[in-house]
Amino acid sequence: MTSPRFEFTIAATDGKARAGTIRMRRGEIRTPAFMPVGTAATVKAMKPAAVRATGADIILGNTYHLMLRPGAERLARLGGLHAFMGWERPILTDSGGYQVMSLSELTKVSEEGVLFASHLDGSRHLLTPERSMEVQTLLGSDIVMAFDQLVRTTDPPEAQAAAMERSMRWAARSRAAFDALGNPGALFGIQQGGLDERLRARSAAALREIGFDGYAVGGLAVGEGQEAMFACLDFAPEQLPAEAPRYLMGVGKPDDIVGAVERGIDMFDCVLPTRSGRTGQAFTWDGPINIRNARFAEDPTPLDPESPVAGWSKAYIHHLVRAGEILGAMLMTEHNLWFYQQLMARLREAIAEGRLAGFAAEFRARYRRGR
Repeated sequence: MTSPRFEFTIAATDGKARAGTIRMRRGEIRTPAFMPVGTAATVKAMKPAAVRATGADIILGNTYHLMLRPGAERLARLGGLHAFMGWERPILTDSGGYQVMSLSELTKVSEEGVLFASHLDGSRHLLTPERSMEVQTLLGSDIVMAFDQLVRTTDPPEAQAAAMERSMRWAARSRAAFDALGNPGALFGIQQGGLDERLRARSAAALREIGFDGYAVGGLAVGEGQEAMFACLDFAPEQLPAEAPRYLMGVGKPDDIVGAVERGIDMFDCVLPTRSGRTGQAFTWDGPINIRNARFAEDPTPLDPESPVAGWSKAYIHHLVRAGEILGAMLMTEHNLWFYQQLMARLREAIAEGRLAGFAAEFRARYRRGR
Protein backbone atom coordinates (compact mmCIF):
# COMPACT_ATOMS: atom_id res chain seq x y z
CA MET A 1 0.00 0.00 0.00
CA THR A 2 1.55 3.28 -1.11
CA SER A 3 0.44 6.91 -1.19
CA PRO A 4 -0.69 8.25 -4.59
CA ARG A 5 1.20 11.45 -3.72
CA PHE A 6 4.52 9.67 -3.30
CA GLU A 7 6.70 8.49 -6.16
CA PHE A 8 10.23 7.13 -6.06
CA THR A 9 12.18 6.62 -9.27
CA ILE A 10 15.71 5.26 -9.61
CA ALA A 11 17.63 7.01 -12.38
CA ALA A 12 20.96 5.21 -12.02
CA THR A 13 22.64 2.38 -10.15
CA ASP A 14 26.27 1.54 -9.49
CA GLY A 15 26.73 -1.75 -7.69
CA LYS A 16 24.20 -1.68 -4.85
CA ALA A 17 24.06 2.13 -4.82
CA ARG A 18 21.13 4.00 -6.34
CA ALA A 19 20.57 7.60 -7.40
CA GLY A 20 16.99 8.73 -7.80
CA THR A 21 14.21 11.13 -6.95
CA ILE A 22 11.32 11.12 -4.48
CA ARG A 23 8.43 13.25 -5.73
CA MET A 24 5.96 14.61 -3.20
CA ARG A 25 3.37 17.37 -3.07
CA ARG A 26 5.81 19.79 -1.44
CA GLY A 27 8.72 19.13 -3.75
CA GLU A 28 11.30 16.67 -5.01
CA ILE A 29 13.98 14.98 -2.91
CA ARG A 30 17.18 13.96 -4.67
CA THR A 31 18.63 10.69 -3.41
CA PRO A 32 20.95 9.78 -1.83
CA ALA A 33 19.68 12.52 0.48
CA PHE A 34 20.83 13.93 3.79
CA MET A 35 18.17 15.47 6.03
CA PRO A 36 19.30 18.18 8.45
CA VAL A 37 17.71 17.68 11.86
CA GLY A 38 15.26 20.32 13.06
CA THR A 39 14.38 18.76 16.40
CA ALA A 40 12.27 21.55 17.91
CA ALA A 41 10.93 23.19 14.73
CA THR A 42 14.30 24.69 13.83
CA VAL A 43 17.60 23.57 12.38
CA LYS A 44 19.67 25.13 15.15
CA ALA A 45 21.53 28.36 14.28
CA MET A 46 20.03 28.43 10.77
CA LYS A 47 17.18 30.22 9.01
CA PRO A 48 15.08 27.97 6.71
CA ALA A 49 16.22 29.79 3.56
CA ALA A 50 19.84 29.26 4.54
CA VAL A 51 19.20 25.55 5.11
CA ARG A 52 17.68 25.30 1.64
CA ALA A 53 20.61 27.23 0.16
CA THR A 54 23.03 24.56 1.38
CA GLY A 55 21.23 22.12 -0.93
CA ALA A 56 18.84 20.41 1.49
CA ASP A 57 15.62 19.13 -0.09
CA ILE A 58 14.03 17.86 3.15
CA ILE A 59 14.50 18.26 6.89
CA LEU A 60 13.60 16.15 9.90
CA GLY A 61 11.34 17.11 12.81
CA ASN A 62 10.98 15.30 16.12
CA THR A 63 7.62 14.00 17.29
CA TYR A 64 8.59 13.56 20.94
CA HIS A 65 9.93 17.08 21.41
CA LEU A 66 7.18 18.80 19.42
CA MET A 67 4.33 16.95 21.15
CA LEU A 68 5.69 18.14 24.50
CA ARG A 69 6.54 21.69 23.41
CA PRO A 70 4.78 23.59 21.89
CA GLY A 71 2.28 20.72 21.50
CA ALA A 72 0.88 18.99 18.43
CA GLU A 73 -2.64 20.40 18.81
CA ARG A 74 -1.27 23.93 19.16
CA LEU A 75 0.88 23.48 16.06
CA ALA A 76 -2.16 22.27 14.13
CA ARG A 77 -4.12 25.37 15.18
CA LEU A 78 -1.23 27.50 13.95
CA GLY A 79 -1.28 25.91 10.51
CA GLY A 80 1.08 22.99 10.98
CA LEU A 81 4.82 22.62 11.28
CA HIS A 82 5.68 23.95 7.82
CA ALA A 83 3.89 27.27 8.35
CA PHE A 84 5.07 27.51 11.96
CA MET A 85 8.77 27.32 11.11
CA GLY A 86 8.69 28.78 7.60
CA TRP A 87 9.88 25.68 5.73
CA GLU A 88 7.78 24.99 2.63
CA ARG A 89 9.50 21.83 1.44
CA PRO A 90 9.08 18.23 2.68
CA ILE A 91 9.50 17.33 6.34
CA LEU A 92 10.03 13.84 7.73
CA THR A 93 9.08 13.31 11.36
CA ASP A 94 10.38 10.44 13.45
CA SER A 95 7.89 8.50 15.54
CA GLY A 96 9.14 9.57 18.97
CA GLY A 97 10.09 6.06 20.00
CA TYR A 98 13.85 6.65 20.19
CA GLN A 99 13.56 9.76 22.35
CA VAL A 100 11.05 8.09 24.67
CA MET A 101 13.59 5.35 25.31
CA SER A 102 16.69 7.54 25.51
CA LEU A 103 15.56 10.74 27.24
CA SER A 104 13.07 9.62 29.82
CA GLU A 105 14.37 8.11 33.04
CA LEU A 106 11.01 6.57 33.78
CA THR A 107 9.38 4.50 31.04
CA LYS A 108 7.09 1.50 31.02
CA VAL A 109 6.72 -0.47 27.81
CA SER A 110 3.58 -2.51 27.26
CA GLU A 111 1.77 -3.87 24.24
CA GLU A 112 -0.34 -0.71 24.23
CA GLY A 113 2.64 1.63 23.95
CA VAL A 114 5.16 3.48 26.10
CA LEU A 115 4.24 5.34 29.29
CA PHE A 116 6.92 7.93 29.99
CA ALA A 117 7.76 10.98 32.05
CA SER A 118 8.53 14.20 30.18
CA HIS A 119 12.15 15.30 30.46
CA LEU A 120 10.82 18.88 30.69
CA ASP A 121 8.50 18.76 33.70
CA GLY A 122 8.02 15.13 34.69
CA SER A 123 4.43 15.01 33.38
CA ARG A 124 3.23 11.56 32.36
CA HIS A 125 2.32 10.67 28.78
CA LEU A 126 1.34 7.55 26.89
CA LEU A 127 2.73 7.28 23.37
CA THR A 128 1.13 4.55 21.29
CA PRO A 129 1.25 3.79 17.56
CA GLU A 130 -2.12 5.50 17.22
CA ARG A 131 -1.05 8.62 19.14
CA SER A 132 2.21 8.84 17.20
CA MET A 133 0.27 8.78 13.92
CA GLU A 134 -2.12 11.42 15.27
CA VAL A 135 0.69 13.72 16.40
CA GLN A 136 2.58 13.42 13.12
CA THR A 137 -0.64 14.10 11.20
CA LEU A 138 -1.33 17.19 13.34
CA LEU A 139 2.19 18.40 12.57
CA GLY A 140 1.50 18.03 8.84
CA SER A 141 4.45 15.72 8.26
CA ASP A 142 5.13 14.69 4.67
CA ILE A 143 6.90 11.45 5.62
CA VAL A 144 5.57 9.80 8.77
CA MET A 145 7.55 7.11 10.57
CA ALA A 146 5.85 4.06 12.07
CA PHE A 147 6.09 3.70 15.85
CA ASP A 148 8.63 1.11 16.95
CA GLN A 149 10.47 -0.18 20.01
CA LEU A 150 14.22 0.33 20.01
CA VAL A 151 16.63 -1.83 21.98
CA ARG A 152 20.39 -1.77 21.84
CA THR A 153 22.37 -4.18 19.70
CA THR A 154 24.13 -5.29 22.90
CA ASP A 155 20.86 -6.37 24.55
CA PRO A 156 20.24 -10.15 24.90
CA PRO A 157 19.02 -11.91 21.73
CA GLU A 158 15.65 -12.71 23.30
CA ALA A 159 15.10 -9.01 24.09
CA GLN A 160 15.98 -8.04 20.53
CA ALA A 161 13.61 -10.66 19.11
CA ALA A 162 10.76 -9.58 21.39
CA ALA A 163 11.26 -5.90 20.53
CA MET A 164 11.34 -6.69 16.81
CA GLU A 165 8.11 -8.68 16.99
CA ARG A 166 6.38 -5.97 19.00
CA SER A 167 7.64 -3.34 16.54
CA MET A 168 6.02 -5.27 13.71
CA ARG A 169 2.71 -5.40 15.58
CA TRP A 170 3.02 -1.68 16.20
CA ALA A 171 3.86 -1.18 12.50
CA ALA A 172 0.53 -2.78 11.55
CA ARG A 173 -1.28 -0.54 14.04
CA SER A 174 0.59 2.48 12.69
CA ARG A 175 -0.52 1.62 9.16
CA ALA A 176 -4.17 1.25 10.22
CA ALA A 177 -4.16 4.49 12.21
CA PHE A 178 -2.39 6.44 9.46
CA ASP A 179 -4.96 5.30 6.90
CA ALA A 180 -7.89 6.01 9.22
CA LEU A 181 -6.67 9.58 9.68
CA GLY A 182 -6.66 10.16 5.92
CA ASN A 183 -3.10 11.44 6.09
CA PRO A 184 -2.10 12.77 2.63
CA GLY A 185 1.60 12.09 3.23
CA ALA A 186 3.70 8.94 3.07
CA LEU A 187 4.30 6.29 5.73
CA PHE A 188 7.63 4.51 6.25
CA GLY A 189 8.05 1.25 8.13
CA ILE A 190 11.11 0.55 10.28
CA GLN A 191 13.06 -2.70 10.09
CA GLN A 192 14.42 -3.94 13.42
CA GLY A 193 16.37 -6.99 14.54
CA GLY A 194 19.70 -5.72 15.79
CA LEU A 195 22.66 -7.27 13.99
CA ASP A 196 20.92 -10.61 13.44
CA GLU A 197 20.32 -11.42 9.77
CA ARG A 198 17.43 -13.80 10.48
CA LEU A 199 15.63 -11.32 12.73
CA ARG A 200 16.11 -8.61 10.12
CA ALA A 201 14.68 -10.91 7.44
CA ARG A 202 11.61 -11.67 9.56
CA SER A 203 11.11 -7.96 10.19
CA ALA A 204 11.44 -7.13 6.50
CA ALA A 205 8.92 -9.83 5.58
CA ALA A 206 6.41 -8.45 8.06
CA LEU A 207 6.85 -4.90 6.76
CA ARG A 208 6.43 -6.06 3.16
CA GLU A 209 3.19 -7.78 4.13
CA ILE A 210 1.83 -4.58 5.67
CA GLY A 211 3.05 -2.34 2.85
CA PHE A 212 4.74 1.05 3.18
CA ASP A 213 5.89 3.89 0.93
CA GLY A 214 9.46 3.57 2.17
CA TYR A 215 11.48 1.51 4.62
CA ALA A 216 14.00 2.45 7.28
CA VAL A 217 16.82 0.38 8.70
CA GLY A 218 16.44 1.10 12.40
CA GLY A 219 18.35 0.16 15.51
CA LEU A 220 21.84 0.98 14.20
CA ALA A 221 24.29 3.78 15.02
CA VAL A 222 23.68 3.17 18.72
CA GLY A 223 27.24 2.29 19.71
CA GLU A 224 27.92 -0.90 17.75
CA GLY A 225 30.73 0.68 15.72
CA GLN A 226 31.19 1.17 12.00
CA GLU A 227 32.44 -2.34 11.24
CA ALA A 228 29.41 -3.99 12.84
CA MET A 229 27.03 -1.49 11.25
CA PHE A 230 28.47 -2.09 7.79
CA ALA A 231 28.29 -5.87 8.32
CA CYS A 232 24.57 -5.48 9.01
CA LEU A 233 24.12 -3.19 6.01
CA ASP A 234 25.72 -5.85 3.83
CA PHE A 235 22.41 -7.74 4.05
CA ALA A 236 19.69 -5.56 5.66
CA PRO A 237 18.91 -3.12 2.80
CA GLU A 238 18.55 -5.92 0.26
CA GLN A 239 15.89 -7.54 2.45
CA LEU A 240 13.69 -4.49 1.83
CA PRO A 241 11.77 -3.74 -1.38
CA ALA A 242 14.08 -2.52 -4.14
CA GLU A 243 11.42 -0.21 -5.57
CA ALA A 244 11.10 1.85 -2.37
CA PRO A 245 13.53 4.27 -0.73
CA ARG A 246 15.68 2.94 2.10
CA TYR A 247 16.43 5.20 5.05
CA LEU A 248 19.23 4.61 7.57
CA MET A 249 18.14 6.39 10.73
CA GLY A 250 20.56 8.52 12.72
CA VAL A 251 23.61 8.20 10.44
CA GLY A 252 26.01 9.79 10.53
CA LYS A 253 29.65 10.62 9.98
CA PRO A 254 30.67 11.36 6.37
CA ASP A 255 32.53 8.08 5.94
CA ASP A 256 29.55 6.22 7.46
CA ILE A 257 27.32 7.79 4.81
CA VAL A 258 29.64 6.87 1.94
CA GLY A 259 29.81 3.25 3.07
CA ALA A 260 26.06 3.06 3.54
CA VAL A 261 25.37 4.50 0.08
CA GLU A 262 27.65 1.81 -1.35
CA ARG A 263 25.39 -0.73 0.39
CA GLY A 264 22.13 0.61 -1.05
CA ILE A 265 20.91 3.27 1.40
CA ASP A 266 19.06 6.29 -0.03
CA MET A 267 18.30 8.59 2.92
CA PHE A 268 20.12 9.76 6.05
CA ASP A 269 19.73 12.09 9.01
CA CYS A 270 22.04 13.05 11.85
CA VAL A 271 22.56 15.87 14.35
CA LEU A 272 26.32 15.69 13.79
CA PRO A 273 26.84 18.59 11.33
CA THR A 274 24.76 21.00 13.41
CA ARG A 275 25.89 19.85 16.84
CA SER A 276 29.52 19.81 15.73
CA GLY A 277 29.12 23.29 14.31
CA ARG A 278 28.06 24.58 17.71
CA THR A 279 31.00 22.90 19.46
CA GLY A 280 33.78 23.96 17.09
CA GLN A 281 34.17 20.99 14.74
CA ALA A 282 34.16 21.66 11.01
CA PHE A 283 33.94 18.97 8.34
CA THR A 284 36.32 19.25 5.39
CA TRP A 285 37.42 17.01 2.54
CA ASP A 286 40.65 16.45 4.48
CA GLY A 287 38.80 15.31 7.58
CA PRO A 288 37.21 17.12 10.51
CA ILE A 289 39.08 19.94 12.22
CA ASN A 290 38.68 21.57 15.63
CA ILE A 291 38.57 25.28 14.91
CA ARG A 292 39.35 26.02 18.56
CA ASN A 293 42.92 24.77 18.12
CA ALA A 294 45.61 27.44 18.47
CA ARG A 295 47.01 26.64 15.02
CA PHE A 296 44.03 28.41 13.46
CA ALA A 297 44.44 31.64 15.44
CA GLU A 298 46.33 33.30 12.57
CA ASP A 299 45.13 31.18 9.63
CA PRO A 300 43.83 33.57 6.92
CA THR A 301 42.36 30.80 4.72
CA PRO A 302 38.67 29.81 4.62
CA LEU A 303 37.29 26.47 5.76
CA ASP A 304 36.76 25.74 2.05
CA PRO A 305 37.06 28.17 -0.88
CA GLU A 306 33.64 27.04 -2.16
CA SER A 307 31.88 27.18 1.22
CA PRO A 308 29.09 29.73 1.70
CA VAL A 309 31.16 31.08 4.61
CA ALA A 310 34.36 31.40 2.55
CA GLY A 311 34.31 35.15 3.12
CA TRP A 312 35.45 34.60 6.70
CA SER A 313 38.85 33.20 7.61
CA LYS A 314 39.57 30.29 9.92
CA ALA A 315 41.26 32.85 12.19
CA TYR A 316 38.06 34.87 12.47
CA ILE A 317 35.85 31.84 13.08
CA HIS A 318 38.42 30.57 15.61
CA HIS A 319 38.09 33.89 17.43
CA LEU A 320 34.27 33.78 17.36
CA VAL A 321 34.08 30.23 18.68
CA ARG A 322 36.67 30.82 21.40
CA ALA A 323 34.84 34.00 22.43
CA GLY A 324 31.48 32.19 22.55
CA GLU A 325 29.97 34.49 19.94
CA ILE A 326 26.71 33.25 18.38
CA LEU A 327 27.98 34.07 14.88
CA GLY A 328 30.66 31.42 15.30
CA ALA A 329 28.04 28.69 15.74
CA MET A 330 26.05 30.08 12.81
CA LEU A 331 29.00 30.10 10.39
CA MET A 332 30.24 26.68 11.47
CA THR A 333 26.78 25.14 11.18
CA GLU A 334 26.16 26.63 7.75
CA HIS A 335 29.52 25.34 6.53
CA ASN A 336 28.93 21.82 7.90
CA LEU A 337 25.47 21.53 6.36
CA TRP A 338 26.88 22.74 3.05
CA PHE A 339 29.67 20.15 3.27
CA TYR A 340 27.18 17.32 3.87
CA GLN A 341 25.04 18.42 0.92
CA GLN A 342 28.13 18.67 -1.28
CA LEU A 343 29.02 15.12 -0.28
CA MET A 344 25.54 13.92 -1.25
CA ALA A 345 25.72 15.76 -4.59
CA ARG A 346 29.09 14.18 -5.39
CA LEU A 347 27.77 10.74 -4.43
CA ARG A 348 24.76 11.18 -6.75
CA GLU A 349 27.06 12.31 -9.55
CA ALA A 350 29.47 9.40 -9.03
CA ILE A 351 26.61 6.88 -9.12
CA ALA A 352 25.18 8.42 -12.28
CA GLU A 353 28.59 8.23 -13.95
CA GLY A 354 29.37 4.69 -12.75
CA ARG A 355 32.46 5.67 -10.75
CA LEU A 356 31.27 5.33 -7.16
CA ALA A 357 33.94 2.83 -6.13
CA GLY A 358 36.73 5.17 -7.21
CA PHE A 359 35.12 8.19 -5.61
CA ALA A 360 34.54 6.33 -2.33
CA ALA A 361 38.11 5.03 -2.19
CA GLU A 362 39.57 8.46 -2.92
CA PHE A 363 37.27 10.13 -0.39
CA ARG A 364 38.11 7.68 2.38
CA ALA A 365 41.86 7.91 1.77
CA ARG A 366 41.87 11.71 1.87
CA TYR A 367 39.34 12.10 4.67
CA ARG A 368 40.93 9.56 7.00
CA ARG A 369 44.45 10.76 6.27
CA GLY A 370 43.48 14.25 7.28
CA ARG A 371 41.68 13.04 10.36
